[in-house]
Amino acid sequence: MNESNSIWRFVLSALAIWRVTHLLAEEDGPWDLIARLRARLGSGVLGRLMDCFYCLSVWVSLPLAIWLSSGWIALLIHWQALSGAACLLEKVTQKPQFAFPGNLVATDVFEGEPSCAVVKSEAH
Repeated sequence: MNESNSIWRFVLSALAIWRVTHLLAEEDGPWDLIARLRARLGSGVLGRLMDCFYCLSVWVSLPLAIWLSSGWIALLIHWQALSGAACLLEKVTQKPQFAFPGNLVATDVFEGEPSCAVVKSEAH
């Protein structure tokens, strides 16, 4: 496989992972199918996973990481790199929240879901 083909596979895979993860974590989906699935999963482990883009991207990226990789080391690297690329895309595409109420600081507004270990602040 030539090098430019590998780069394009990675880029397209990262975009696909961002799209699927965003659909599952942030959107209602066609005919509200994803919203109904999220409601059905409730507050259990799978329900909380569907609410956290960062956690969900790890699992959505696994199948494409397997497809891109040849060997265990490459699989581990591709898996984390694809999830990381999707997380970066999510950060870049998020709408900024500039309105701060009087007693809040910027870190309070931009902090993620309190139930997600990935985005918990160490300062609290």
